[in-house]
Amino acid sequence: MILLGKTQTLKVVKKAEIGVFVSEEGVPAGTNPVPETKPAENEIVEAARVLVPRKEAGDAKEGDLLKVFVYKDSEDRPIATTIEPKVTMGTVARLTVKDVTDIGAFLDWGLLKDLFLPFKQQTYRVAKGDTALVSLYIDKSSRLCATMKVYHFLKSGAPYKCEDNVQGLVYEIIDAFGAYVAVDDMYSALIPKKELYGDIKAGDKITARVTKVMPDGRLSLALREKSYLTLDPDGELIYNALIKAGGFLPYHDKTSPELIKSKFGLSKNAFKRAIGHLQKEGKIIIEDDGISKTEE
Repeated sequence: MILLGKTQTLKVVKKAEIGVFVSEEGVPAGTNPVPETKPAENEIVEAARVLVPRKEAGDAKEGDLLKVFVYKDSEDRPIATTIEPKVTMGTVARLTVKDVTDIGAFLDWGLLKDLFLPFKQQTYRVAKGDTALVSLYIDKSSRLCATMKVYHFLKSGAPYKCEDNVQGLVYEIIDAFGAYVAVDDMYSALIPKKELYGDIKAGDKITARVTKVMPDGRLSLALREKSYLTLDPDGELIYNALIKAGGFLPYHDKTSPELIKSKFGLSKNAFKRAIGHLQKEGKIIIEDDGISKTEE
């Protein structure tokens, strides 16, 4: 079968003035890798053979094997090209926005016909000259289009461990979960909602810290350094004491100034400012009988 959106090896079965026609017929077994899943009906090109235009076919002759990418031309006819596009089915790539129209954006993917990115497939609005991280999908009309919803196309198993710093692109924000990030434009990661600080939006390039490697290999990230690196000295003093005590201290904003002074060496006002800052940072919970450390 000839697959839309895939690079595959096909055999030249006819030479014509406009180019050469290629087909799967006669291609040696094992030349093309077997798809991991059965292709959907709209991924299979109905034609038994497709055209490779003359300017791309070179001196190919009948019986030759050509490595080609199959897509559709401006008239929605299947066509093959020996040019390797910047993105194929199942992969992710950053593409430049060439134009934006009333129906969506058009991207440069290295082929003569630009790649269409519908508005409904944009996780944030792009403008001419922007770059967008996209993958391919086949729409209801069996045409190849781009999507910025790349979650299912990103890889797990990144070569990073806890406390590593990574760089990535925020490609989507879902309020209930947090910010979804493509680390190195290829690995799947999430900044949980509780770790989101400041004006982070889809399209931002960020540097973050790995806080957890999930069982499925996806990464959990935090935008900030560890608390002891970001807290002021008073907050660090209290937070360290909290950790040492097992996550709870029986001191709060109603504790006497004398007890605060004897325990931490701080004035009551300095203590209240520090625990207020810790609470704002999401590091502690202030309760009626003390302060407790939040779960990381």
